Amino acid sequence: MAEKMATREAYGKALVEFGANENIVVLDADLSKSTKTDGFKVTYPERFINMGIAEGNMMSTAAGLATCGKIVFASSFAMFAAGRAFEQVRNSIGYPHLNVKIGATHAGISVGEDGASHQCLEDIGIMRTIPGMVILNPADAVESRLAVKAAIDYNGPVYLRFGRLAVPTIFDENYTFEIGKGVKLSDGKDVTIIATGLLVPNAIEAAAALAEQGISARVVNMPTIKPIDRDIIIAAAKETGAIVTAEEHNVIGGLGSAVAEVLVEECPVPMLRVGTQDVFGRSGKPYELLELYGLDTKTIVEKAKAVISKK
Repeated sequence: MAEKMATREAYGKALVEFGANENIVVLDADLSKSTKTDGFKVTYPERFINMGIAEGNMMSTAAGLATCGKIVFASSFAMFAAGRAFEQVRNSIGYPHLNVKIGATHAGISVGEDGASHQCLEDIGIMRTIPGMVILNPADAVESRLAVKAAIDYNGPVYLRFGRLAVPTIFDENYTFEIGKGVKLSDGKDVTIIATGLLVPNAIEAAAALAEQGISARVVNMPTIKPIDRDIIIAAAKETGAIVTAEEHNVIGGLGSAVAEVLVEECPVPMLRVGTQDVFGRSGKPYELLELYGLDTKTIVEKAKAVISKK
């Protein structure tokens, strides 16, 4: 793992890189410095609109622009993009299946000192309920750039989830990203760890720690939460017989729920979930919060050993 960069930073850089496409328009709810859309604002000012602190109106405007053939990125904090503006996202973007990309930054508990009001741990669950909504949760800067490009190329609504905290760079220029596909990062026969976003590096570290204890763990990166990669989940269940999911999100409604739904229908095996346990966050330093709420390598290792005992 190389240098660190927040996925929100990579999002902003990708918008500038791909912004030469004159159909791309970026809207922001008065948070452009935080969401990192300010780079697009400077480079392409004629295609950037600050909508003010009015997220619902921003989503409705994005929908209108999409009906005119524009590829619209509407950005705000995840709590406001998915939470405050849900009705407009559902009815104005999801229902007519419009070409709007929701750039949601500051997701998860790693927002840190901003506290529970801004730590969105429910957004994946909320967006999963909207028919036809694609959900992308990249793990590092490389994957974030590719997720933005995939969203541009995809015709329909996409929810892109980015974080505030600088994270390790896992992938290189040879990495291939495809909507709806998981990626096997390492093979193993005793247990599979399926991780997304911020917890992918922890999953890799957990597999290494387990190997030192004689346990062979497969690691799967799941950057697309919807549509979920059913094939890679089923293969992991059949070949390792135990699953652990890891996400910076409530265990209800997120990656863990999506994986469990596949398993119960196709290949039931023991499964445990790493994530916040149906609780709100609190104010604190990001890494201290991740440890406090069990979103760390140690917890993944413990869950992996526990789920193996259930086989």
